[in-house]
Amino acid sequence: MPRARRRARTSVLLGAAAIGAIAAAGVVEGLVLPPYNQAVAQTAAAPSQTAVQPSFADVVAKVKPAVVSVRVKVAEDQPTGAGGMSMEEFGLEPGSPMERFFRRFQQDGGTAGPRQRQGMDEDRGEGPRGRPGPRRFGEAQGSGFFISKDGYIVTNNHVVEKGMNVEVITDDGRTLKAKVVGTDPKTDLALLKTVENGPYPTVSFGSAMPRIGDWVIAVGNPFGLGGTVTAGIVSARGRDIGAGPYDDFIQIDAPVNRGNSGGPTFNLAGEVVGINTAIASPSGGSVGIAFAIPSETAQKIVADIRDHGGVHRGFLGVQIQPVTADIADGIGLSKPEGALVAKVDPDTPAGRAGVKTGDAITALNGKGVKDARELSREVAGLEPGSTVTLTVWRDGKSQELSVKLGKLPGEKTASRSDDKGADVGKLGLSLAPADSVGGAAAKGVVVVGVEPGSPAEEKGLKPGDVIAEVAGKAVETPQDVKSAIAQSRKDGKKAVLMRLESQKGSRFLAIQVPTA
Repeated sequence: MPRARRRARTSVLLGAAAIGAIAAAGVVEGLVLPPYNQAVAQTAAAPSQTAVQPSFADVVAKVKPAVVSVRVKVAEDQPTGAGGMSMEEFGLEPGSPMERFFRRFQQDGGTAGPRQRQGMDEDRGEGPRGRPGPRRFGEAQGSGFFISKDGYIVTNNHVVEKGMNVEVITDDGRTLKAKVVGTDPKTDLALLKTVENGPYPTVSFGSAMPRIGDWVIAVGNPFGLGGTVTAGIVSARGRDIGAGPYDDFIQIDAPVNRGNSGGPTFNLAGEVVGINTAIASPSGGSVGIAFAIPSETAQKIVADIRDHGGVHRGFLGVQIQPVTADIADGIGLSKPEGALVAKVDPDTPAGRAGVKTGDAITALNGKGVKDARELSREVAGLEPGSTVTLTVWRDGKSQELSVKLGKLPGEKTASRSDDKGADVGKLGLSLAPADSVGGAAAKGVVVVGVEPGSPAEEKGLKPGDVIAEVAGKAVETPQDVKSAIAQSRKDGKKAVLMRLESQKGSRFLAIQVPTA
């Protein structure tokens, strides 16, 4: 070793020893130190500065009894992987040597993208060489929570959307049968109702949105481990993860995994501030990024489903796009905010109110519009038939337009008919006149609900299908369907023939006639 380097190393070592010696004398580079024994005594006498860590035990004891595990019996005809992709979409044929690997990949939570849905554990069957085999049943697991003493439960739509039978397991170990009251795929929410009326412990939605940095607690059923509690903070708000048209997720860093779907996220007051829905994960497990539906969104959706059997959304009738910096410069706006109208149909609420292509909508009811996504979400949250004031930027100046909102077309679960009749109920159908459901059809009777495990579900009927004829007779109301079925039974027929209209075209379907 060169002499200079040896000197440097020696000086470091000696320096350490020298400081110890000088400290004993009470001086270090001009700093006067107390004698060693005195310093130790002062340290021992000083009060502890250790911060007290928060405990969530009191909050958990308050809310945990209202959280349930949701167990759903599912049946599928074709194996799929994470994200709902089928074997054919992966370029695999049923019965191929890769089918076994494909099933394993699916069960292990493989993902084709950044968004990993939780709670789905499905087993779908095919016979050898691609021939349909015996229908296989699997089990989907998720979470939920009671919002009423008589047994209404909130969960995710993707937990129950393919279910035939739904059960909930309470915190005290009871297993209860439940029915799906209604769902809203656009926000991934569902409302269940226990067959047994309770009473049950409940939790309530929070009245204020959490702030970024606030503590939150997630309770749920990850990997089938019911009653699991995790904690973290709100790490972001207003996240758009491409899940639906009204994305506005709270991002939390509490560990959330498969089976937490539909479970609540609480604030420290024990109020529900979000419903856990998705995680961002390349592996299918928690990496500390989870997304929850805000309680302010969930409250309205749940109330609509409970009161109307579906969701009522406002409809403006415009195609919109973001206002970029270049567009803002081009139309004379001072900053790139609002929603630019790309197209407007004259026969829509906006068209009738005088909204024109090229208008930039900058405010709704006096509140500034940040972007196109925010405008869509705000309008959808308003009641059809309500009147709103739009502030539009046109020809270099602002002006206000009054618009009476319509009902969003395509809302196939917008209403639930009370005139479905006993026979229709035995088929497992909830029906409404097609012209009463926006976007359904001008004539016929639209299916707005199908009971899981019912004869209608087994035959493949789905919400949105339109029944045009029953037993060769045109139908316009649920009562028409009921009467046609009753006549078929009176004529001694074992099955009734229905002609259906759907997005895939027209087809006939024979359903067994229910007994009286």
